[in-house]
Formats: sequence, structure tokens, C-alpha cells
Amino acid sequence: MKVSGAGLSRLLERAEARANAAFVEARRRVSPASRAEWIDVDGTYAMFDGPESPCTQTFGLGLFAAPATAQLERIEAFFHERGAPVFHEVSPLADPALLELLTGRGYRPVELSTVLYQELADRAAQPLPPEIEVSIARDRELFARINAEGWSDVPAAAGLMQELAEAMAAREGGVAFLAGQGGEPIAAGALSLHGTVALLAGASTIPRFRNRGAQRALLEARLRYAAAQGFELAMMGAQPGSASQRNAERQGFRVAYTRIKWMLSARLPIERR
Repeated sequence: MKVSGAGLSRLLERAEARANAAFVEARRRVSPASRAEWIDVDGTYAMFDGPESPCTQTFGLGLFAAPATAQLERIEAFFHERGAPVFHEVSPLADPALLELLTGRGYRPVELSTVLYQELADRAAQPLPPEIEVSIARDRELFARINAEGWSDVPAAAGLMQELAEAMAAREGGVAFLAGQGGEPIAAGALSLHGTVALLAGASTIPRFRNRGAQRALLEARLRYAAAQGFELAMMGAQPGSASQRNAERQGFRVAYTRIKWMLSARLPIERR
């Protein structure tokens, strides 16, 4: 599959949007009190998973339809009605008119993320670290616990991450993996399969077991699994210039583009029609 530019961006952003929609649906099943839900507004997926959740945002804005004030008003109302902030993860291949529209409505950039991808058909498999074993996690609670322990050095996030990991393992199209050493699970990572794209996300390593190759092993095992299932592309996101990005590039990923996350910092009154 040879794709580039806006076509590639639409493919990747739709895959991530669908993965997050499946997560939100699983989250509502696993934890009805979360009131998690999502809507599709002219091709933009708006996700709500609670005001503090990193999953509460949109994907695909400006890629599938020309940006318009009415579209943004509907999306903003969706978040405001649920007491949540408004965030948009925006591709640089989105309609250029979106920038003026966002800044004019009081949005400001708050975060960057690099989107990486690779074609799976001809990838050269990398050797797994011999001391690390990777397997599909059959026990969702164990996967969630190990994933949360990977955030134990960030106390404010650990509790939330366990809740998110439980839904991650339960979502449609999702596959959870565990990495172990000497029979002890030490790291976890998730894979979400939609269309022709495999999304790698939700990876963490218990702090005392870091720097042993667990994340490299998890990455390789998930890529092998996706390729064996016939998926054409793998994608992942990382902080620009981070160790995660460097590891991904060593595994054959290429940078597709860098996104900007926009936050609505000034709530505008909704125009009555």
C-alpha cells in the first residue's frame, strides 16, 4: 500500500478515531458511571470519557469535511453539556481554513504529537530480546494491573490508567499483550485493529523493570501479530523526539506528520438559529 499526504492522514486519523470510539463503547460497558459516549459530526469523531480523561477529545477535524462554525458549535456543545474541556487533535494535512477558525473561536495550541507509521507487508522482523517473553493477555484484570503499575511513579495517573486499561482490553478490535521475564509479567501493551490499520498504544513498563527491552519486545510482537493477520499499515503516536519515537524508528517506523492539540480556552456563546 503506497499512500501519502492527505490520503495517508485520513487513513491514519480514521483508524485512531475508530479505535477510540471502540474504547469509549467498552468503557461505557465496563464502567457505566463514566457516561462515556461519542458522536460523529461530519466525519469528526468527538469522544467523551469524563472531564479528566486523556481520551476526551476529537479526531479528524478538518480532514473529512470543510471546517465550519456550525460543526464546531455542535462539537463544543457536546463537551460543554458534559462539563468537559474541548480538545481537538488536528493533523497538519487538515483544511488550512481550520487554523483561522480555531484561533478566531479562542482556541490555543497545548500539545504536539508525532504520528508514525510503517507498511507491514515487506517489513523485516526484528529479533526479540531472548530474556523477554511476550504473549496475548487472556486475563484482562492482570493486563490492567500491570499497565497501571507502569504508571506507579505518576501517582495521579495510576488509578485512572487502571480503569482505562480495563476498557482497552475489552474494546472491540483490541488485543492486549503482556511481556514477562522469568515468568513474571513486567510490561503491557495494546493493539487496536480497524480496517487495514493496526494502532499500537497503551504501553507501559513497571518502573523497576525498565531498560530491559520489554517495550522493544512488545512493539515487535504486536507488529508480527498485525502482519500475520493481514493488516497493511501499523501506526503509533509519540511525543516528538522522545525515546518512544526513537524506538519506533529503530523498528522501521517513519514519521508521517506532527499533530497539534488545540484547547478551547474561551467559551463562546452558541449562536441561536
